[in-house]
Amino acid sequence: MSHASNDSASVREDIESLLQEGRTFAPPAGFGAKSILGDVAEVAAMRAAAEADPEAWWSQVAREDVRWMKPFTRGLDQARAPFFTWFEDGTLNLTDNCLDRHCETWRANKAAIIWEGEPVGTGGPEIRTLTYAQLRYEVNRFCHGLTKIGVGKGDRVAFYMPMVPEAAIAMLACARIGAIHSIVFAGFSAESLRDRINDSECKCVITADGGWRKGKVLALKKVVDEACVGAPSIESVVVLRRTENDVAWTEGRDHWWHDMVDGQLGEFAPVELPAEHPLFILYTSGTTGKPKGVVHTTGGYTTYVSRTTKWVFDLQEHDVYWCTADIGWITGHSYVVYGVLSNGGTTLMYEGAPAAPDFDRFWDIIERHKVTIFYTAPTAIRTFIRWGDEHVEKHDLSSLRLLGTVGEPINPAAWIWYHKVIGGGRCPIVDTWWQTETGGIMISALPGVQTCVPGSATRPLPGILADIVDHEGNSQPDNTGGLLVIRHPWPGMTRGVWGDPDRFVQTYWSKIDGCYFPGDGARRDEKGNFWIMGRVDDVVNISGHRLGTMEVESALVSHDTVAEAAVVARPDPITGQAIVAFVTPQKGIDANDALAKILCGHVAKEIGKLAVPAEIRFAAAVPKTRSGKIMRRLLRELATSGTVTGDTTTLEDYGVIESLREGDE
Repeated sequence: MSHASNDSASVREDIESLLQEGRTFAPPAGFGAKSILGDVAEVAAMRAAAEADPEAWWSQVAREDVRWMKPFTRGLDQARAPFFTWFEDGTLNLTDNCLDRHCETWRANKAAIIWEGEPVGTGGPEIRTLTYAQLRYEVNRFCHGLTKIGVGKGDRVAFYMPMVPEAAIAMLACARIGAIHSIVFAGFSAESLRDRINDSECKCVITADGGWRKGKVLALKKVVDEACVGAPSIESVVVLRRTENDVAWTEGRDHWWHDMVDGQLGEFAPVELPAEHPLFILYTSGTTGKPKGVVHTTGGYTTYVSRTTKWVFDLQEHDVYWCTADIGWITGHSYVVYGVLSNGGTTLMYEGAPAAPDFDRFWDIIERHKVTIFYTAPTAIRTFIRWGDEHVEKHDLSSLRLLGTVGEPINPAAWIWYHKVIGGGRCPIVDTWWQTETGGIMISALPGVQTCVPGSATRPLPGILADIVDHEGNSQPDNTGGLLVIRHPWPGMTRGVWGDPDRFVQTYWSKIDGCYFPGDGARRDEKGNFWIMGRVDDVVNISGHRLGTMEVESALVSHDTVAEAAVVARPDPITGQAIVAFVTPQKGIDANDALAKILCGHVAKEIGKLAVPAEIRFAAAVPKTRSGKIMRRLLRELATSGTVTGDTTTLEDYGVIESLREGDE
């Protein structure tokens, strides 16, 4: 998955692909017979129908998967391209699909959310389970609370919340009354929060006194108070009591969550909304300029996340599904809350860090809750590898039947470890490519149907017309690197950048005529599998050869001494650019010149001398965002100038940058 924008992406040249992977993993015996999409011939026919008439095909999906208050009569409208609309004359409410229709069935008493807090006391961790009926009740009470303080249809509401059930409740309540939520990850700075509040003129902020992370309380209300200074649109701040830490209070503006819902009725009719009514704004950082407020609307987004959740995760009634993403990211929106609940599934939410209180916390959670589907990031997987298999081996993970990855391409070595150590060699892996702007998964294996290849996201989903092209938009032959594009609209696509239509057009639609360009390079092999090669603005240009950084990183991590690697380019007077690799060794491995020489030889053997790093810098960790994405932009600054001047507010651990700086001195 690619979260960053492609504001500065170059499309002048093609990208060379050097990495080859020959291992394949067919669906486990018996998996296909029990899966939702187990019939290969049926899936092939579905792909053909979707490609022949995407509008008609997606319209049928919308009729099958979504409960409409007023059925639509128009599917796709291209009159205002690239500002496409879907199902525009239909009306619905997302929460009617996520809650009400399930509460009319036996699912009313089924677990909708299983939540676990981070602190572990003498009696174990705090655990809460909300059935669909209980979740609907709490959502309705909070709807009354929001309307009581003046929040209504079309108002923008900012979130700065810990990973607690009330975060999902507040999301659903906003959707139910037609307010537009803008969730900011509860770890961003006050300045970042303020910028996002002001850009969309939010009327209200929903937060908590604090949240737990790595055994410590994060003072969230304090950050919100600071952000509200210079945010004139804010009229109300809603505060959930979570950690009992002291907070400052502004009378008339601040409201305790429990006071707002106390005495409120558990019934609130979902507001009937046009399909194109904005559901949420989610800000994604651009490579240049201010963050972009990506807008998603109700009808198309509901259709897309509902169907992709069902397909990609083979989501079935008995499943306990755990996506480790925070709700502050698009993955949390689509595949923690909306996609799972629209299908009547059970979603697990965990508040804290994977090493709290010990390195086996994730595996302990899977064992205790009998998790069947596990969806996490490649960077997290590489961290688990570095921590050691012994933390996994303490736990029974036999409940797992499907694994997934999200965030950026997973290198084959990490894929194999994930398959063997976590999945016990029996679980298919869905390696998903998508981004904030697409709303949902675009390229992924369909479990039970497709053979998986480590490092490949496999094929576009039915109804997604993806291609690999050169800079003029011509399709590239097999195994030739190029630019990944989407040739036809899909329901889950972003409808624009909040308040900046020109930026939307320039960023996504100006590079390749008539195509959506997400900013990634890729190749397609002779079997139709797509290999994501990284962002084109991460490409290294060596003596006229353009190489994707992902391939070099994969080659490095395939050596058994390496836990993680991040590759960037720095200027070189002879070759134009040179490769600088930041490498984190496995536990117990000495980082020295001898190891650097061995790794250079390994890269030469794996993908060729052209890709050998000019410099390898060993580091205990590489800088990542709080969503687990490696911040190569900061590493490029370090490799080029030895300093970091860019925005670091999204860093998980600023100390990583400090240690890298010190290592450079």
